[in-house]
Amino acid sequence: MAFNLLPLLIHSDMVPQESRDALRAASTAPSDRRDEQLESAARMLYRETGLDCVDVRELVGLNPCDC
Repeated sequence: MAFNLLPLLIHSDMVPQESRDALRAASTAPSDRRDEQLESAARMLYRETGLDCVDVRELVGLNPCDC
């Protein structure tokens, strides 16, 4: 069972505001658009932080193999 860290990322001051906004939008998106929004938010988080792609994708609940 995976632990969902998305709510923690949305409220963390250590995550850049633009990424938090994108993550928040993804979390409230309709289910048919959620994965697309999460992909976009993950790319933004990856660009704005020094985190590895695999780690970012795991943090937001996406398959880490798709980097």
